[in-house]
Amino acid sequence: MKSSRTFSLFNIINSIFMILIVLFTLYPFVYLVAQSFSSEAAIYAGKVSIFPVEFTTKTYQVILSKPDFFLYYWNTIVYSVTGTFIAVAATAVMSYPLSKEKLRLNKFFIPFVLFTMYFGGGLIPNYILVAKTLELRDTIWAIVIPGAISAFNVILMKTFFAGLPGELEEAGRVDGLGVFGIFTRIILPLSKPILVTIMLFVMVGMWNNWFGPSLYLQSKEKWPVALYLKQIIDNAISPTEIGATSDQTSQIAASVKSTAMVLTSLPIICIYPFVQKYFVQGMMIGAVKG
Repeated sequence: MKSSRTFSLFNIINSIFMILIVLFTLYPFVYLVAQSFSSEAAIYAGKVSIFPVEFTTKTYQVILSKPDFFLYYWNTIVYSVTGTFIAVAATAVMSYPLSKEKLRLNKFFIPFVLFTMYFGGGLIPNYILVAKTLELRDTIWAIVIPGAISAFNVILMKTFFAGLPGELEEAGRVDGLGVFGIFTRIILPLSKPILVTIMLFVMVGMWNNWFGPSLYLQSKEKWPVALYLKQIIDNAISPTEIGATSDQTSQIAASVKSTAMVLTSLPIICIYPFVQKYFVQGMMIGAVKG
């Protein structure tokens, strides 16, 4: 009886603690949303907390009224989807052989992969390789290829593959499947949690990437939305530079930053609930088996 009461008390304390963590986690985003719908005067007066003050949508009107905004959003979708597909496919193809202890030179390849986590060559060599040697500047490939394979993702997926029962592969060989057939028809369908986890990692990185595009994309019509919104934030002191008229300038200098952050974060926030189950499974399996 005493043990049951102790367990119940622990659940109550744990629930309260988790609720507080959730509130602390959500508050920054709620504050950004409230600030993006508040007037400039209310923001500077410090009146905004979790609800908009002097509700206005002028900042959203200024940003969304520009036709280029939707072009940049479409560019980001293309970069994110293409980059995620290439990254997940390349990571899986690289991780599967590394998960096999019988692979020749396995003990050499794994430290080599780990080494790239600590030394990536540097910015200037990478720029020369992508822009000069491979001549990928001002193309989609300059955005999606350099970060296609992450050492962290490779190790995480390798750990997951190594934890799958070897009897499944033996059964596949008995049924006449080759290595490719075993990989595509047995291993990948069982690896949905880790694949979704890596997909989420890559997609978030691609969606928020503005530094790479600022280096490699010369044509403004090829910009992703993150780079465009960064320009908006940089120009927030002078709103007329982003298309605002003189009667709007007093309303958007501060709230434009919050609006840009909301517009950038919202798609990822909307996607996460649908992949949360697989994401948690992938991280837990990788942590336990690692």
